[in-house]
Amino acid sequence: MQDFVIRVKNAALARRKEVILPYSKINKAVGGILVKAGFLETLKEEGKGKKVLVAKIRYQKSKPVLIDVCLISKPSLRIYANAKHVKMGKGMSRGIEIISTSQGVMTGGEAKKLGIGGEVLFRIW
Repeated sequence: MQDFVIRVKNAALARRKEVILPYSKINKAVGGILVKAGFLETLKEEGKGKKVLVAKIRYQKSKPVLIDVCLISKPSLRIYANAKHVKMGKGMSRGIEIISTSQGVMTGGEAKKLGIGGEVLFRIW
């Protein structure tokens, strides 16, 4: 999942239109959230044998919408937050948080509305 986010960030900074990403269920879920949040234009699943995800990066006035990513939870150190400590998008100074909960991967705002917490994966702006 971290590789997915960093590849998207690097492709945006390199002004690429598309980026090919490894397929996994969590990558597909995170990509869907990034499309819904407006950081990516589309996310397509391609390939018959070995699947890959093809993400089209969104630009506004020839500048990428995605500026930076802050990885919060890492394989060596997992960070969890309960519903009280989940940060919402509007109150934060930067972007949105992506959280892996028992009900799937979602933004911090969605998790707070549902009253659930989980592993804080990363913050994107």
